[in-house]
Amino acid sequence: MNKNTKFLNLREKDPFLERERQRYENPLPSREWVIDILEQEGVPLKIAALAQKLSITDAEYEFFERRIKAMARDGQVLINRRGAVCVADKLALVKCRIEAHKDGFGFAVPLTPTGEGDFVLYERQMRGLMHGDIVTVRPGGIDRRGRREGQVLDIVERAQKQVVGRYYIERGVAILDPEDQRLTQSIILEPASLTEMNPQSGQVVVAEIVSYPDAHRPAVAKLIEVLGDYADSGMEIEIAVRKHQLPYIFSEACMQAAENIPDHVQAKDWDEDRVDLRDLPLVTIDGETARDFDDAVYAEKIGRNFRLVVAIADVSHYVRPDDAIDKDAQERATSVYFPRRVIPMLPERLSNGICSLNPDVERLCMVCDMVVTYAGNIKEYKFYPAVMRSKARLTYTQVWEWLEKGGDYPHKQPIETLYKLFKILQKKRHQRGAVEFESLETQMMFDDNGKIERIVPVVRNDAHKLIEECMLAANVCAAEFLLKNKHSALFRNHLGPTPEKLATLREQLGLLGLHLGGGDNPAPKDYAKLAEQFSSRPDSELLQVMMLRSMQQAVYEPDNKGHFGLAYEAYTHFTSPIRRYPDLTVHRAIKAVLKQKKYTPKSWQALGVHTSFCERRADDASRDVENWLKTYYMRDKVGEVFGGRISGMANFGIFVTLDDIHIEGMVHISDLGEDYFNFRPEIMAIEGERSGVRFGMGDRVVVKVARADLDTSKIDLTLISGGEKSNKRGKKPSDKAAKSAKGNNSRSHATVKAKAKGKSSDAKHGGKPSAAKSKRRGKKKH
Repeated sequence: MNKNTKFLNLREKDPFLERERQRYENPLPSREWVIDILEQEGVPLKIAALAQKLSITDAEYEFFERRIKAMARDGQVLINRRGAVCVADKLALVKCRIEAHKDGFGFAVPLTPTGEGDFVLYERQMRGLMHGDIVTVRPGGIDRRGRREGQVLDIVERAQKQVVGRYYIERGVAILDPEDQRLTQSIILEPASLTEMNPQSGQVVVAEIVSYPDAHRPAVAKLIEVLGDYADSGMEIEIAVRKHQLPYIFSEACMQAAENIPDHVQAKDWDEDRVDLRDLPLVTIDGETARDFDDAVYAEKIGRNFRLVVAIADVSHYVRPDDAIDKDAQERATSVYFPRRVIPMLPERLSNGICSLNPDVERLCMVCDMVVTYAGNIKEYKFYPAVMRSKARLTYTQVWEWLEKGGDYPHKQPIETLYKLFKILQKKRHQRGAVEFESLETQMMFDDNGKIERIVPVVRNDAHKLIEECMLAANVCAAEFLLKNKHSALFRNHLGPTPEKLATLREQLGLLGLHLGGGDNPAPKDYAKLAEQFSSRPDSELLQVMMLRSMQQAVYEPDNKGHFGLAYEAYTHFTSPIRRYPDLTVHRAIKAVLKQKKYTPKSWQALGVHTSFCERRADDASRDVENWLKTYYMRDKVGEVFGGRISGMANFGIFVTLDDIHIEGMVHISDLGEDYFNFRPEIMAIEGERSGVRFGMGDRVVVKVARADLDTSKIDLTLISGGEKSNKRGKKPSDKAAKSAKGNNSRSHATVKAKAKGKSSDAKHGGKPSAAKSKRRGKKKH
């Protein structure tokens, strides 16, 4: 009896018991209390022993076991091979996501960044793991290349449920060859599933994994869908959607909830706080092909200052936390833009309907109302919910033509006022030292049959930049407002260079005759000055990439760390809640402050990690489709000769961007001439040993299209003419310089030799480590 009383008292001592009682009718011991008990014991306990210690009844045991396993999935505890529960902190475990490489190795990327970097996993450690798996890792030592090593202790969650790939028969065995090259092993298909669907060899299929690989056996899957032939129209998007596991079908609950939302503003949508802006001449300015309009602008002169009004669709009025639409939106986290198709974050009834600021209809909005001084400083601002009526749907091309030609045109006064304000804000941007990168963006033009007719450059005019500056101003105000009111939110953080990356950049720049100021802590202004130094150089594109690589990736995080590239102390995303989930949460947080309440999702940290991951996933999927379409377009150009410019290089060859069509292909190093050619990473050139012929960044060449391989989305070129004879024989790069030029790439950039005789441009080649392009996906992305 005394023993039982002791158990009951131990359970009742749970400091979070009252909270659990509010959540559950029959509360279990809280997660925190379970961890405390394990720490007090000092040794791992089996679930049954832990249940006895906490007086778990037979009826409760199944639910208690589920809670422990959920804690293991969340990385709070580890269930070891003997079935004992260990406190994760005691083992210094790190919960990570697996990022596999097509060459067999991989990295374990901590879900919660620690600043200590990722864990490298060698090929033998990757057996049994698949790209995207969530695992727990015990930190190890440092390898000879300075990378953190780790031991994967447990697979918490499998990422790959379904796999898309090509179907083949090899030695009588049905094989799925995954489209995702990071899934390096073929998957065996169950014979029973083949009989029903009868796929043809080489067709694109989807299979559901039945058993996962281990150190000795491959994965097994059953066929669930035959998509069709590889070259079918639209197949590239079907593959990308499944390869990157993009949610593309809304749940029934979500669609039903969307149907219940009215298609017009109703009287009940008004409350005492909503401001009537229906008479204010707000207009939307977007691209010609835009279908959803989530921002409208207006500006007027107030003495020497300006009033700038940025009205954003009030999505948060219709999408409430944890409702059916919100769950789907959070899972997607972003809209994904493909040529000819969009996978939206919200159902079309919202994104193109009630939440789109269409002209001449009432729409609910959230407003950032600012006063900007003649010097470009935001003197004051306020946020409030409003109802508006857009006076016009304008395009960038239309507005820029009006501004260039002058004369009389619709909405002349507010547009000219916006343009005057833009020039002031742009001047302030330069004074602030924001880093500006100008990369060529292209647009594919399709015929009625869905084939590319031509690829044209997208010219960013001042109308684009005008809207961008308006959005930046509103985003900065949103960040400042939330910080001032001490409300948590997802900030858009972009950090500058790490000491290691900075040292690498400085050494590379020094070898190229350039200098980055700022000492050990360069500011955005120092980067901006550097960009001015090389803006007219032929290798400016490469230098831009080197600068970008020295900075860290922009991410969503709950702690404000500033935006280095834009030179802002605090920055967040407020202006696109139709297509970005972080913006929706910022709207909810601002509304909560206005009502003197708090908006609190389950975990700001987890939400930041998830939305950052989904953003990268969407970019990868869009890039895959774009590369495939360009390769398909080039199939008809095999044998044709083009002029071009060297836009990148690596130890295996040079990358050439072809004139007029703006497509990139590769000339293998073995096709550069009758010589041994050496890659000189310290000066970003490839040079012949005997001839002294040198190929440098930005050099003009003439090439012929040799092959367009749809399987790899690679375009092979052969050199017709090009290359310049250097004045003096170049010295071999020092080990130190070569190491510096490698940067953070896992692939070695050591000097490579290749002879032209007997070699073919069909040789396999990898990605483009020297000058991968940085492009904005969608509109107004920072």
